[in-house]
Amino acid sequence: MRFVDEDTVNAALDPARLVAALRTAFCGDAIAPLRHHHSISGAQTGTDATLLLMPAWSAGNPPGYIGIKSVTVHPDNPSRGLPSVQGVYLLLDGATGSPVVLIDGPALTARRTAAASALASTFLSRRDAAHLLMIGTGRLAPELIRAHAATRPIRRVSVWGRNPEKARTLADSFNAAQYEVSVVTDLEPAVRDSDIVSCATTSRQPVFDGTWLTPGTHVDLMGGFRPDMREADDTAITRACVFVDTREGACREAGDITQPLAAGLLTPSAIRADLFELCRDEHAGRGLTSEITLFKSVGTAIEDLAAAELLMTEIAP
Repeated sequence: MRFVDEDTVNAALDPARLVAALRTAFCGDAIAPLRHHHSISGAQTGTDATLLLMPAWSAGNPPGYIGIKSVTVHPDNPSRGLPSVQGVYLLLDGATGSPVVLIDGPALTARRTAAASALASTFLSRRDAAHLLMIGTGRLAPELIRAHAATRPIRRVSVWGRNPEKARTLADSFNAAQYEVSVVTDLEPAVRDSDIVSCATTSRQPVFDGTWLTPGTHVDLMGGFRPDMREADDTAITRACVFVDTREGACREAGDITQPLAAGLLTPSAIRADLFELCRDEHAGRGLTSEITLFKSVGTAIEDLAAAELLMTEIAP
């Protein structure tokens, strides 16, 4: 069985091609049960960790691939010099069940998560969106910057993080990019001036004030994958036209959705559409230029399978 490492994943999965592959997948017949989500006590590590098991398979005839992702999220890992997300992706032959390839899980996850964000943005952000604010400096941040820049005419990227040194390191890593990347320390004016506000944190409290959002802004929430996690406050949720990657996952797992639902500030019917409906042209996405749109993603195994299938075509001998 072949192993595909991080460098190969990153080299093979072009952001624009991956966005297109995800759009096709959300229009297809893949089956992805709701992921298994297990909390692991933090008695020894300091903070609770999370184990995620995410299967998906093609329902086509002849059968395609079966994919299974097993990843852990340890929020304290960055302080140890390790990525928060660890794991692997196993791709099986759909006809026989035989293992085909084992793929670096964090690399595949980062690429497909950013691509899902950019895919949603093609429906929800303004076509002329040129200023991206990146809140967060972890593994997902550079992937989100590249993915958004592959689908919108981004000319300026502002980076904000709780650790200014990490923000500077992230900004400096883009010194050869075709867009300007700089660090901001005052978050309010950065939010007010941005066309797209992208968040990728593990925060349990909102990271910005919803009153700062200006008409026409698109908010992209990639962190907050548990009910006790938040990136947007209630004001942002109530001011925005809300969209999600999958209704089932977001309404059960994402604190940015579950908490406003529990408080009666949001109803399931008020969620405009998910990626299935957007990709299948069942909802147009952004309506008025002045709308504030908000996309909340918790991830779905359909995205992993689509990324793994694209990877196989790119690395085939």
